[in-house]
Amino acid sequence: MTLFRNRDFNIFLSVQALSVAGDSFSTLAIPLLILHATGSVVQMGVLTGLSGAASLVAGVFAGYLADRLDRRRLLIGCDLTRAALYGAIPIVWISGPQIWLLYVIVPLGAALGMLFQVTYVTVVPSLVEPGQITQANGRLYAIYAAGSIGGPALVGVISKAYGPVVAIGIDAVTFVVSALGILLIRLRPATVPEDRGGLLEGARFLWRQPVLRSLTILLTFFIFLTAGVDDIVIYHLKHDLAQNDDAIGLVLACAAVGTILGAPLIARIRKAIGFGYTWVTATTLSGLAMGCIGLATGVPSIAVLMALFVFGTAVAGICSQSFRQEVTPSHLLGRVTAAFWTIHYALGPAGAALLTLGASQLGVATMAVIAGAGCVLVSLSGLLTPIRRPLPSD
Repeated sequence: MTLFRNRDFNIFLSVQALSVAGDSFSTLAIPLLILHATGSVVQMGVLTGLSGAASLVAGVFAGYLADRLDRRRLLIGCDLTRAALYGAIPIVWISGPQIWLLYVIVPLGAALGMLFQVTYVTVVPSLVEPGQITQANGRLYAIYAAGSIGGPALVGVISKAYGPVVAIGIDAVTFVVSALGILLIRLRPATVPEDRGGLLEGARFLWRQPVLRSLTILLTFFIFLTAGVDDIVIYHLKHDLAQNDDAIGLVLACAAVGTILGAPLIARIRKAIGFGYTWVTATTLSGLAMGCIGLATGVPSIAVLMALFVFGTAVAGICSQSFRQEVTPSHLLGRVTAAFWTIHYALGPAGAALLTLGASQLGVATMAVIAGAGCVLVSLSGLLTPIRRPLPSD
């Protein structure tokens, strides 16, 4: 059965596109809310760092829960809880700005987001045939990006007209719709061997698999360098270039075009040049684009550079996620995914805080060049690891 005729996958695809569009509201609206209330890029970075730390803590348990509990119910529970959390922000904000609330709700939302993302990765192989995993991931990334294009552009307009808090309320509604959609899907049952492994079983599997081990190490440093990229782009546009909120939304919407362009090409690129060279080329492109962002002085050039940055990360992300789903047994996929993300996001919070602090002290241009150069070095070092070797699925 082709993906186009796969009812359950198409429902999942559609509701997640809507949910991602809503997520893009909060991704942009929360930094804007802080910037409007405090004028501080450092507070933006601190909240990004706290959210990353909450994701890390959740990641320790997310894989175990995804492998032990009903995965469909877990997805629905995450959506409904996030709807309640983000819905509380506009309600409380009626009495006036409450910055402290963001420091409570946003990290909790990030933790639930990590649990949702880990579980979602485990669900994809239960919705499609084994040979369709890379194609399915490509379509998921592409439809997510399509949802992200309208989201940032619209939130910029809404934020300018009504304030960022309204956009966050819209995000809460999309979580409810996503939960209702997931209620309609059916997952293919899988017979799995008895599994007595614990929380660390995923990390053990990563360490024993040479390619996954190398990817985990390299991505840990890559994410350290790039975790705060959205914050410094917003700061560059608002502080250095004096742009309005709608211009920021337009830039982030254009960035999503990079995913749409990259997602349909990944299967063919990987087949043509192999997994390793695909990953290294894509991440190198992202590093070069990031290095140039701080030097750009116009909205169109920043939009193009962000699109190139996201194109590279999308191609690399689809490639690595598909490989992980292909080589990992179903009963371990939750823990392997959680271990993979938890480890390589470990330095992300510190990276976001340092990048935004450096941008406020040394300027966006200096920090973007430093971070971009670091990304290129990390990426090219992949050629010295097992990543470069041909894989059976290539």
